Amino acid sequence: MTSAPEVTGRVLAVSVSDRKGIKKRNVDQAELQAGHGLAGDAHAGPWHRQVSLLDMQSIQKIQAKGLDVACGDFAENITTQGIRLWELPVGARMRIGDSALVEVTQIGKECHQRCAIFHQVGDCVMPREGIFVRVLAGGLVQPGDRITSAE
Repeated sequence: MTSAPEVTGRVLAVSVSDRKGIKKRNVDQAELQAGHGLAGDAHAGPWHRQVSLLDMQSIQKIQAKGLDVACGDFAENITTQGIRLWELPVGARMRIGDSALVEVTQIGKECHQRCAIFHQVGDCVMPREGIFVRVLAGGLVQPGDRITSAE
């Protein structure tokens, strides 16, 4: 069995939306609910993709192509800094903040309908570099929170 790479990073932004298929809006904090996801987010629920994460370095790749994009624009719930999320194996666990515990359930996703970002620059990083997690233990999450590996 291969061990997961050590995770050390931080939360840059927390974002939610009340409908699927739209950019998310940044919030000061949100509650990660065990078995559900982010309170108030349209993607939360009893399934394997409760919360989405994307690292800032992925967003910067699209910014380098000339598009003015920011945290939440890729419909990610948590924008991170300092974690090569796409290198984490399914099953890797991370602590977010003081009490939340999440487990990686999926790396990337199939993009059925090309988003506005793809149409503008011919690329989108979320299908390749975004990850999805399920919430094992809840807690508040906010920008500045540390993200670390968990057993």
